[in-house]
Amino acid sequence: MFKVNENYLKLPGSYLFSTIGKKVNAYAQENLDKKIIRLGIGDVTQPLAPVVIEALHKAVDEMGHAETFHGYAPDLGYEFLRKAIVEHDYQARGCKIALDEVFISDGAKSDSGNIGDIFALENKIAVCDPVYPVYVDTNAMAGRTGEYLEETQKWSNVIYMPCTAETNFAPELPSEEPDLIYLCFPNNPTGSTITKKELQKWVDYALKVGAVIIYDAAYEAYITEEEVPHSIYECEGAAACAIEIRSFSKNAGFTGTRLGFTVIPKELKCKGVSLNSLWARRQGTKFNGAPYIVQRAGEAVYSEEGRKQTKEQIAYYMRNAKVICEGLVSAGYTVSGGVNAPYIWLKTPKGMSSWEFFDYLLEQANVVGTPGAGFGPSGEGYFRLTAFGSYENTLEAMERIKRL
Repeated sequence: MFKVNENYLKLPGSYLFSTIGKKVNAYAQENLDKKIIRLGIGDVTQPLAPVVIEALHKAVDEMGHAETFHGYAPDLGYEFLRKAIVEHDYQARGCKIALDEVFISDGAKSDSGNIGDIFALENKIAVCDPVYPVYVDTNAMAGRTGEYLEETQKWSNVIYMPCTAETNFAPELPSEEPDLIYLCFPNNPTGSTITKKELQKWVDYALKVGAVIIYDAAYEAYITEEEVPHSIYECEGAAACAIEIRSFSKNAGFTGTRLGFTVIPKELKCKGVSLNSLWARRQGTKFNGAPYIVQRAGEAVYSEEGRKQTKEQIAYYMRNAKVICEGLVSAGYTVSGGVNAPYIWLKTPKGMSSWEFFDYLLEQANVVGTPGAGFGPSGEGYFRLTAFGSYENTLEAMERIKRL
């Protein structure tokens, strides 16, 4: 008789955004006359940049001719894209990253979930709280997190690093030593950041205790403040202790096109074993690469025109973030985020729980956000709104909230 992976049975409920989707769809079916404004899921709304569309069309045409047709992509991804990444994302910032340390994938979410494959089950993880659910859920699926404790809404074998108003929604070094440390800056969901000096403390700590930092930099393109680093490899020694994961979803609108990459320096080793080689083996066995046409589109993002056009899109979303922040503040809410990230983190009013506020906002204003409790126990009492809607809908959403 076959058996299932019982670790899945330990997971509480369904994936956060699946739960939200079901609740919103049910409400919409019962209220067909209502216009619902969705500022919950971090999905972009602006179309792909013209230079990206041009590159896609050209690559599609290439696939129609024998002399320019492309089959399986190289294991690490096409060199033309990896060269662009190394030049613009790393060398331009003084980071010494080599071509064979960059692995092209179909997105940061996939890599965030799959990276655990190269680590032993007995490794103990440390996560920010609140946290992007994928980090914890995928480790739970692998059997690395222990038992789920309903009364505390925590896993028994996970080190939680509370990110509260008192800490400016940034984590502090844990008292218990972890093996794997998940960091995300600019942060999802709180929108918080830390300076290069503060990030250096984490690198120094990881080197001291022999931990690996898994650094999610999916939102680095939204950074506006100079002291905030765009890459963990701007810190001294990071190549010996950090893996960086990035995405094209938010900086270039590839949420539906799917493209990302992971950087694992060859210097990062465990008892002489290269994590770079382990990830190369994992990807070569389990992954056939992002499509050629999509990688050509990714290359176009780094062109002069591509950088200009995608910056305009980022500015569009950050204008939305400013509208949300100013609108919420004028309505009496306590707000953070929205400066270096497209997320706004607000304190729920009148002692409401985050799910109560979700229902209240949906039913009274027909606006969808994300309950903070879905990101971890320290997210209770908070709520996330995204700046990825249209400008017009964002303005309307704020007017509705002000009238509550």
